[in-house]
Parts: sequence; C-alpha cells; structure tokens
Amino acid sequence: MPLTKPFCTLSLIAAACALAACGDDDARYGARTEYMANLSGTQGVAYNQRSQPNDSVSYWDGDGVPGPVHIEVRLGEQRAYFFKGDQLVGVAQVSTGREGFNTPTGNYKVIQKDKDHRSTLYGDYVDANNPTVVVKANVEVGKDPKPPGTVFLGSSMPYFLRVVNGVGMHAGYLPGVPASHGCIRMPEFMAENYFYNTPMGAPVSISN
Repeated sequence: MPLTKPFCTLSLIAAACALAACGDDDARYGARTEYMANLSGTQGVAYNQRSQPNDSVSYWDGDGVPGPVHIEVRLGEQRAYFFKGDQLVGVAQVSTGREGFNTPTGNYKVIQKDKDHRSTLYGDYVDANNPTVVVKANVEVGKDPKPPGTVFLGSSMPYFLRVVNGVGMHAGYLPGVPASHGCIRMPEFMAENYFYNTPMGAPVSISN
C-alpha cells in the first residue's frame, strides 16, 4: 500500500527531530546560542538570551546573597539547583547527556572556568583563509575527514564550568529532553549567573 502524503510528511519531521537532538557543541548552535521553538529540525526563531520556549522553571535570585556555593544537578528532574549556604538562590532547566553519552553521577568540584570555551571535539571544518565560510558542518574530530584547505573550528560553549573530564556546565540548546554528549546545558542567562557566582573548587553533585 503506497504511503500517503501526510504520512510522508510526518516521517520527514520525525527524521528532522532525530537530527535536532544533537549533542554538545553542535555547530548549528555554535557561536550564538539560540533556542528552538520546536524540534522541527529548522533553526527558526532566535530567542532573547534571557528567555527560551517552555521554560517556566529557570530563575536567579542570588545577587548579594552571602554563603559558600554548591550546585546540585538532578538528572531525573533535568534541573540544576544553585545554593549559597543553605539558601536556594537559583534553578536552571538543563539538558544533560542522552543515552550512550550519559552525564556521570558523583560528587565533583569546578576545575576550570572558561567564559569563551570552545569544543575540541565537535564543530565545523571552515575555510583556512576565511573562518566564516563553513566547508563541512557538524563534524567530530578524528572521525570526520578534514577537507583540504580547511581548519577545525570548535563549537562555542559559553560560560563553561568544567566538573569532570570533558563534562561541564555551559549555555546551550535545550530541546526539553537529555540530548547532549554528556555536558549540562542551560539557558544562557542562567549559565552566565552560575559562571560569575561560582568560584573555582565549588562542589557540584550530580545525581539521578
């Protein structure tokens, strides 16, 4: 029985959704963090950095609050809680590692801060003489061959707080489900607040 047009259209949308659930540093969401209105696979609408669709969770109320900092990431809730002393001063909606790239659980500390961090694994191959020209997008170093005359440009991971190995917290695309290569993505305004309010060595717990 031949497929009807509506079925074909739904199949194409489903395929696009699968592509949209990309990991950290997907070059499509690179130098300028943008948030998607849906999972249609099109980049579509760019949202103000202080908002994103379907986020009634994220808030920051920690300015001027004293006390030692600690962060709790709860994978089952897809939330990151920011404490100063015993006081909860911020909550961020997050997107953590998808199946096969699970965000590791445990008790860690912030071991690196890099406001303008770029991935060393995921990004684009760009023209060596003009880095604004993308020759091959969405590549993984070591797996995707580099075209002649290109250089690798890692995707942007703004306000990066490294907690263990290659895993950190940073601004990024939030599709509403775990979708990263292991990192903890959050809205840009929350990543900025977490970055500037978190000292080196601050404890970060990640639990299910």
